[in-house]
Amino acid sequence: MSIKPPFTELEIKTQPDGFYKDNSLPIALISKSIMVALVIWALVWPANANGTLGSLNSQLLNIFNQFYIVIVGAFAFFLLVIAILPKTGARVMGVPGQKPEFSNFSWFSMMFGAGLGVGLMVFATAEPLSLWGSNPVVVAGEVPGNTEASIQSAYRYTFAHYGFHAWAIYVVTGLSLAYYAYTRDMPLTIRSALTPLFGKAMNGFLGHVVDVLGVVATILGVSVTIGFGVSQFIDGLYNISGMGWLMNITEDGPPTPSKVGLVAGLVMIMGLSIISAVSGVGRGVKYLSNLNLVLSLILLMTFVIFGSFAFAMSTYGSAFIDYIIHFVSISFAAWGPQDIAAFTAALPEDAKPLADQLYGGATNAWGAWAGSDGYETFVSGLEGDAAALPPETLAAVYEAGNQGRQFGWQAGWTTFYWAWWIAFSPFVGLFLARISKGRTVREFIVGCVFAPALVCFAWMTILGGTAIDLELTGEAAGAITGASQTNQLFATLGQMISGGLLSALTVMCVVLIMTFLVTSADSGILVMNTIMSGGSQETGIKHRIVWGLILTAVIGTLILAAGENNPMDALKNAMIIGALPFTMVMGLMCIALAKALWRDGKREKAGVMHTPTGTPAE
Repeated sequence: MSIKPPFTELEIKTQPDGFYKDNSLPIALISKSIMVALVIWALVWPANANGTLGSLNSQLLNIFNQFYIVIVGAFAFFLLVIAILPKTGARVMGVPGQKPEFSNFSWFSMMFGAGLGVGLMVFATAEPLSLWGSNPVVVAGEVPGNTEASIQSAYRYTFAHYGFHAWAIYVVTGLSLAYYAYTRDMPLTIRSALTPLFGKAMNGFLGHVVDVLGVVATILGVSVTIGFGVSQFIDGLYNISGMGWLMNITEDGPPTPSKVGLVAGLVMIMGLSIISAVSGVGRGVKYLSNLNLVLSLILLMTFVIFGSFAFAMSTYGSAFIDYIIHFVSISFAAWGPQDIAAFTAALPEDAKPLADQLYGGATNAWGAWAGSDGYETFVSGLEGDAAALPPETLAAVYEAGNQGRQFGWQAGWTTFYWAWWIAFSPFVGLFLARISKGRTVREFIVGCVFAPALVCFAWMTILGGTAIDLELTGEAAGAITGASQTNQLFATLGQMISGGLLSALTVMCVVLIMTFLVTSADSGILVMNTIMSGGSQETGIKHRIVWGLILTAVIGTLILAAGENNPMDALKNAMIIGALPFTMVMGLMCIALAKALWRDGKREKAGVMHTPTGTPAE
């Protein structure tokens, strides 16, 4: 049987003139129609949109939570296998013998920049602190939250959410895009990654659907990132100015950004982002990137000098070993929902008549067994006959609800992150692909998974470890854990330093958040336009403006549609829903890439390999 050359005749028809000149009309119109419909729905029927998105998200998580967990674990092990295999790992993404486009130093520097962004500014302290109080080990009742005993498990899952799994998601998309662009001269766009499976079908409607799914996922992933970043930006402005209208100030909890403040901040940030996107990737974006790096290093050194650096470094080492030991279970330990019938069947006989009263507390992932500060405990929440049950029976009841608690926690934390990174993967993957021409498959996987992950680990342990140490020793006295999620970075700084230095660093952090937001948003706008233009890196200014306005409208209307106390809920729900179809596309990408690598090995032996010209088609 003869070996055929690979399919490379991918044709994405673009308009020759008019408003949509150099854009694929089907991709542009379908993508915009979906986003405009979402904006109108959230604007005209906000309560219905918020409720429906929340309900649909809950139903999808009940069905697909285990799918999300297992497929991300499969991504990590798939990349490990193709990196280890001698033939596949050594294959060069480009002309045979081609040298990398960038030096190792420049390549790693750019990946470090990709690893430090809005998400790390928001969650550098919030993630370790939150998981210190609640993680699967705490939820199972094995250790109490917010204690020295829960630090190890807190960082196990912090590293999981920002480590090798997260970057494996980006690399699956990035490697697929880079491989076909640089070995087959194909467009740097999503549909190229599925040509080994579907061939010419990618030239038609099926290809349009795949690219639209990439655009929609990117919009929703970038929207959540910007939403969190704007919230932290408003917290920072409030810390500087004290302007009350920026915040919701209540007696029941910490101040949180108000919807008025969030929308005002969003308009400001997106206005700057549109200006930056219109200016392209010239001096403005370069200067912003350099400023981000300098300010990030200043912030990091502040924590090294004034924070708990020794505690952070010892935590880094022990947490990294613990993360590796539990890597397989983190990858594939997936939980499904627990209904009341299954819960009742697991109860002791004397507790079964009270199952209805016990079910809610025993399966509540955000509660605790007893005596954990900041949580409504299972024991204290019982009333009547349920409260009179003997301690050993109550312990068995709580154990019977462990599956429900584990599912709730996993769906609320890990699956949220996997969906977020999947939605963000066309954006980051395209960036990684663009800077990796001439690299081998093994270099790409090892470099793009390990280097940025290790930076994330250091950032989380130095900033987050300082916050935990301040609370653990009693110096903070609850000032950090009692702050809102997006204000915990500023609360930690307030416990470390004071006076003029604190004011200066707070202003610096606000500037850093703003520049990260602007570069993230304008890069997202450029990626969306790249997909719609069939892989072209030069896109029309008017389309950057239009997509900037659409992105602003999506974020703003979903924030307004959500509840006053949880303005990010609608955005998060929409993102998890929108990421699901693209997750399936990514699964197909892995199958397609495995087939392409295997077939290219046979073609190489048969002498029918496609020889790239060195420039991907556009």
